[in-house]
Amino acid sequence: MDSFADLGFARVDTSREARQGAPEAIVAEGKTPAEIRAIAQALLDAEASSVLVTRADAEARAALREVAPDAQEDERARLAWVARDVPEARGTVAIVSGGTSDLPVVREAQVRAELLGTNVVVHVDAGVAGLHRLEPALPDLKRADCVVVVAGWDAALASVVGGLVGAPVIAVPTSTGYGATFGGVSALLAMITSCAAGVAVVNIDDGFGAGTIAARIARQSA
Repeated sequence: MDSFADLGFARVDTSREARQGAPEAIVAEGKTPAEIRAIAQALLDAEASSVLVTRADAEARAALREVAPDAQEDERARLAWVARDVPEARGTVAIVSGGTSDLPVVREAQVRAELLGTNVVVHVDAGVAGLHRLEPALPDLKRADCVVVVAGWDAALASVVGGLVGAPVIAVPTSTGYGATFGGVSALLAMITSCAAGVAVVNIDDGFGAGTIAARIARQSA
């Protein structure tokens, strides 16, 4: 029977990993350090294979370290995580980004996919403004069981990759770009209207969601 830990301010889904193969994560935005510590401890007490805190500022990252001194962090990506019993890696996810500015979202997708038990290869700054930069990444993209494309601005990279690889493509629009990109809305709409078949789209800056989906696909495909 599914179970949860009732902390009063949160009902932590401690059976999610058994049910879905992926433990619950903690979105730090709107939570106090004490709440983050309590949720993380509940997940660790339930023997989650990993605990991932997203949108984590310095206080949130410190909160995880207090209950898990072995926690790792990425300040730029606003991540903190602890890996305790990560599944043996199966399948390969390839991640490619349009620009270096997309790297925080790339890292969120990468860390989540690795924590769920996949091999991840990353290629950054291969956007269509200099399309020849994509060529070195193509062998990895074509070998992968699932491909994640992270791009802002006009997000055309998703359509280009979607037309070249046989694996499912998860497109992640990012909020990078000047004013008329509307905080990633233009990239989101461009990806949704991609002319390439086999491209699915997650929400703006949602590296976590993309990493989760990609890992599930890759592990089942391997």
